[in-house]
Amino acid sequence: MEIVTACTLDCPDACSLLVKVLAEGTIRVKGNPDHPITAGFTCRKIRRFGQRLTSGHRIITPLLRQGRDWKSIGWDEALELCAEKIQQNRFEPESILHVRGEGDKGVLSQASKLFFAELGSSQMAGCLCDIAGIAACIAAFGSLETNDVLDLANASAIVNWGKDLSRSSNHVAALVRKARGGGAKVLTISPGGDGNLSFSDRIIRIRPGTDRFLAIAVIQLLLQRGKIDKHILERTKNWERFQQLVTMWPLSVLAQTCDVSESEVERLFDLYARSEPVATLMGWGLQRYKYGGETVRFINGLALLSRNIGRSGGGCYFNILSMRDFDLSWAAGSAGLKRRTLLEPTVGKNILEAKDPLIRLIWVNGFNLVNQAPDSGTIARAFQATDFKVVVDAFMTDTAARADLILPCQLMFEKEDIVGSFLHNYVNYVRPVLAPPKGARSDFWILSELGKRLDPPILLPAAEDCMKASLDSPYLGISLEELRQLGFVRAKRPVIPYADLEFDHPDGKYHLPTEIHEEPPPPAGFPLRLLTLVRRNFLHSQILPEEHDQMPQVWLSAKSDAFIRLDLERDVYMASPLGRLKVRVKYLQGLHPEAVIYRRGDWMRMGGGANQIIAAELTDMGDGAAYYSQYVRLEN
Repeated sequence: MEIVTACTLDCPDACSLLVKVLAEGTIRVKGNPDHPITAGFTCRKIRRFGQRLTSGHRIITPLLRQGRDWKSIGWDEALELCAEKIQQNRFEPESILHVRGEGDKGVLSQASKLFFAELGSSQMAGCLCDIAGIAACIAAFGSLETNDVLDLANASAIVNWGKDLSRSSNHVAALVRKARGGGAKVLTISPGGDGNLSFSDRIIRIRPGTDRFLAIAVIQLLLQRGKIDKHILERTKNWERFQQLVTMWPLSVLAQTCDVSESEVERLFDLYARSEPVATLMGWGLQRYKYGGETVRFINGLALLSRNIGRSGGGCYFNILSMRDFDLSWAAGSAGLKRRTLLEPTVGKNILEAKDPLIRLIWVNGFNLVNQAPDSGTIARAFQATDFKVVVDAFMTDTAARADLILPCQLMFEKEDIVGSFLHNYVNYVRPVLAPPKGARSDFWILSELGKRLDPPILLPAAEDCMKASLDSPYLGISLEELRQLGFVRAKRPVIPYADLEFDHPDGKYHLPTEIHEEPPPPAGFPLRLLTLVRRNFLHSQILPEEHDQMPQVWLSAKSDAFIRLDLERDVYMASPLGRLKVRVKYLQGLHPEAVIYRRGDWMRMGGGANQIIAAELTDMGDGAAYYSQYVRLEN
């Protein structure tokens, strides 16, 4: 018997799944063929997930640090200790820092927000992933919307601006392949290092971090050749200033900045200037540079001015908010409580600098923070300097290894929930498939039981009530029982937003950007742009210890000066001003010579962890992490 459930990993596709429990207790997972997006297939990350459930490395009992060792304790002792530590600091609740990640999606994950809001703890702001692009889209459109992803079928051409279709979002990749099979032309813009060749008719290899100048070059040609409709300009704000920006440099300088030929600019112009609709896909790597928000704004502007916003087959796809269709007012907490905010990308420095009060207790759930955030070394030191750390996790990650108490959590397929998507408009029911290990508990249960032990208590609503309240939304109109029966439902969202060029700013107009910054040059002695890109088999740092490489690997262009000068018979190190990592080097065809690629997510304690040598810098919008502004060198 196959059970209908859904994926809760931090992935846009949010697959509806069919899971069969086999005789030996293992599982077989496949995509739900009845789901319009999942369409009967899923990725290898999901198909491999059973290995995480049964891994011998999984933590299945609370662990208390005793010097350098760990002692197994019972849940009552663990929760009493947590309650004692919180009570000791409750008179200054901002001395407690809640660090919540997206490692496990679903409405019930919002309970930790409610718990710590009621406590009045310090909280995190900013984001490591996509916040610069989100802020850029909202600044432009007044909201975060995009064409329904199934509308890609109506595109005459697709410009893939930096999304690795071979490693992320299998279902977008399938839709692009289908559109291409139907006659749509696909042009990919990327520094290289992706698997987009089989998805593309043409590829423009661009210098990392310069995409906004390529967008400006095409806008300049649209303007010069009378391809921008007057009625579109009437629906914009800041046109005069924007026009000054896009004509600041001649086309030759813009092309040179991007390290592309003027003929390649013309080729991109030919796509956007056509009368038929052109869809634009944006990878999230575009906005992980210092001026990532600017980049997204100019690409959005290009889509608008080429008549591709508010029409079928067009659209500019960045993402949407996975929780937008739910009513999460139940998780908001008491109004009026003053709470201190620390920024996620610079959290290590922020913890160490926090005063009045100091950070004395850290609670982490759904997040391998030490591994995933930039400047990992400073975060590790901040944890070391903090009196008590609780990490809710199932594995001894780089973050869990720095805890004083580890609380083992249940994983996907072991608990009930409801999940949305940051790609499509479907909400999925998450049905439990397997019994969890005896000692593992859900994040929701942990906080519910902990709250009862506090004085005064923090009493969470029942999980059933939270799910029912979440579905009581004008975008859904479905009961929990109905969703349990159906498995998924489409939210009431428009297929084509911004029809008639009506935008969600108070003035109803599209807001064009009013500034542009030149891309900073590499610092002396560090000529290579470090791109820490996604893996095909693993999501973020969800890699089992036995699945790690013996040594981190990096990829260079054979045309790179660094590749030519290295002695590969000797040890090679990748170095930044923060330190260095021992690496293996391989040649990669088609990669820009100024880039070096590292597949992110491997653990520091397993010899990896690129974020140890990436500085904690902020993006221009949204307080995001500017990972790709880090320059490095390779040395013997």
